[in-house]
Amino acid sequence: MPNAVCVAASALAQDDRFASVTIETVPVTGNISMLIGSGGNIGVSTGSDGLLIIDDQYGPLAAKIRAALSQLSSDTPKFLLNTHFHGDHTGGNADFGAASIIIAHENVRGRLVAGDSPGSALPVITFDEDVTVHFNGENITLIHMPRGHTDTDSVVMFEESNVIHMGDHFFNGGFPFVDLASGGTVQGYISNLEKALSWIDDDTSVIPGHGPLGTKADLLAFYNVVKDTSTTIRVMKSQQMSAEEAVAEGLGDEYESWGQGFINEQRWIETVFASYPR
Repeated sequence: MPNAVCVAASALAQDDRFASVTIETVPVTGNISMLIGSGGNIGVSTGSDGLLIIDDQYGPLAAKIRAALSQLSSDTPKFLLNTHFHGDHTGGNADFGAASIIIAHENVRGRLVAGDSPGSALPVITFDEDVTVHFNGENITLIHMPRGHTDTDSVVMFEESNVIHMGDHFFNGGFPFVDLASGGTVQGYISNLEKALSWIDDDTSVIPGHGPLGTKADLLAFYNVVKDTSTTIRVMKSQQMSAEEAVAEGLGDEYESWGQGFINEQRWIETVFASYPR
């Protein structure tokens, strides 16, 4: 009986956590929008072919997300693209996957299967390097970004609209989360950012995994922070400093605001330490 009480209390706490969440719709350009709620930002394409979304946040938010989508087009996407497997980006898969075609990198399916996700939550179309969906008058391409945030990540390029959804390869204004336990590496993350920056121009709208809608300038600023701080931390490590000593030393006042989000300065330093061999 105590276990049942704990489960019920946990479910109630989760309901309370999401009860106050509102889904904000942010116009991006043309028929592309971004939904902000709790978890990863959702990309939306509307048009004559129907509705396509990128990621779906947490499962308990599915009804609220559908309500926001219905104000744009329909509440039932034809396609759902996953940028990676984390639950704040795929939590709604089980709900949306009942009627939507889920597309993601093959490693997303593998990790969701390993996590005992229900069948409706699994991608039904997977790819290795890239795949293009021809929808709403444009080419929408998922491109695998290996060994970066995780080993499952893709970015999504809207060719005609000049929009890119970066997934968790972009935390706009904050240090990134690099999931080392799930195949992520700091060096791969930096390399992936360099590739993405080479694909876009000054007019590209950049949808981050977390944070406000951005531009190439915002993505470049983020890249510079990730690269410069990781270099500083690697130098500390090469000088035989421990992670604890590096945390005590810190990165400087200019990076204070970057540690106010999901990943604080201490955790970023510890991540870089763990990602690079001595």
